[in-house]
Amino acid sequence: MKEFEAFKKRAEECKNAILKMTNPIVVTHYDCDGLCAGAIVCKFLEDNSIDYKIKIVRRLDDELIETLKKEEEIIFSDLGGGSKKVNELKANVVIFDHHQTEGVEKLQLNPHLFGMDGGFELSGATCTYFALEKLPEVAIVGAIGDMQYPFRGLNKKLLEKFQKEKIVQEKIDLKIYGRMSRPLPQLLAYSDEPYFPGLANNEERCIQFLESNNIKRFDNRWPTYYELDEDSKKRLIGALASYLTEYYKKKIEPSYLVGPVYDLIRFKDIPELFDAGEFSTMLNACGRHKKEMVGLKICMNKLEYLEEGKRILNAHRRALREGIDYAYKNVNDLGSFLFLDARGIIEDGIIGVVAGMLLGAAYNKPIIAMALDEKNNVKISARAPAVLVKKGLNLGLILKTVSEEVGGVGGGHKIAAGATIPTNKINEILELFEKELKKLKIN
Repeated sequence: MKEFEAFKKRAEECKNAILKMTNPIVVTHYDCDGLCAGAIVCKFLEDNSIDYKIKIVRRLDDELIETLKKEEEIIFSDLGGGSKKVNELKANVVIFDHHQTEGVEKLQLNPHLFGMDGGFELSGATCTYFALEKLPEVAIVGAIGDMQYPFRGLNKKLLEKFQKEKIVQEKIDLKIYGRMSRPLPQLLAYSDEPYFPGLANNEERCIQFLESNNIKRFDNRWPTYYELDEDSKKRLIGALASYLTEYYKKKIEPSYLVGPVYDLIRFKDIPELFDAGEFSTMLNACGRHKKEMVGLKICMNKLEYLEEGKRILNAHRRALREGIDYAYKNVNDLGSFLFLDARGIIEDGIIGVVAGMLLGAAYNKPIIAMALDEKNNVKISARAPAVLVKKGLNLGLILKTVSEEVGGVGGGHKIAAGATIPTNKINEILELFEKELKKLKIN
């Protein structure tokens, strides 16, 4: 395929450009995919004895571009392709990105430039891996953290390669965090994706639910999901689907709870890293609670940071449970989309995760969620159901357009996007967003 050959050629060009650098600054995004992409870059630099600095950021805005103008060599990972401002940089620049891009003149490896969709065919980490071929497990974790499963396109090509090399094992199983490590009552009580209203944060009620569905203790202890026999696993999944159906008054299929999971064979003795989904959650926790370097070091196999990563993860999951509980009680249906105003309630670092969890349960409309960032600007996170994306919805393009109209900045993928706007422009951007949705006639 011509596009793939051109992509590989550009990947080689980017690698060679980096090999000529002497002391670049690596600028990467703070989320799971960004930390994974950044770790791959750093590992490549270390293995080639190239000194470097690293900067982990939440967004690439005008202020950040200004601070980079004094640099001579810059490597962007999981960002850079969405801002034409990078053209103002005089530095030798290499960009690994998978977000929608237009008008960027710097050397860039991005699936969108080669007829592929970076929203689901290649993440920042897997894109970076294609050029630099370091940390294969971390590449997979980045794609999972970016919600790009089941794998398609070049992601699938990489997955098949790693499966043959016995690096990753893919199977269909329960998607709830802790399936291998948490006793069943804790698994259900502290699940945040999916979230089980009525069972959440109540182990006693979870025990009653398990017993009513003939799921029993093993020798006076509750087993993990991983320890159940196949019949018990199926019975539990069916019971949970029925429970959610009754709660939402809408049919929830068992497939909502079950899907592909990815085991990282090298980490079979480390539960937090063995399941790629659990690994990705830890990295998201590190990034979203301003402990980005802890996540990056774990990606680079510096496992002395793992205990701190676990502590951060536990705090993150508590914040998520509190956030999703607030979201279920306070989301507003504005007709063509859902709106959650969580300013001052939910941290800006997790508002997008909460929006995605809320949308995933039982809604077929886009959602806009708002929080306040550290500068008291409004941070917007938007998510859309896949069915609307197939009909033509492009959240990244819409948020880029409407945020610029109100003096903000935004962008992202078709299915998930974000923006930052001034506080006094909330009503205006909601009206503009609704107007753009109505133009598409997809509801």
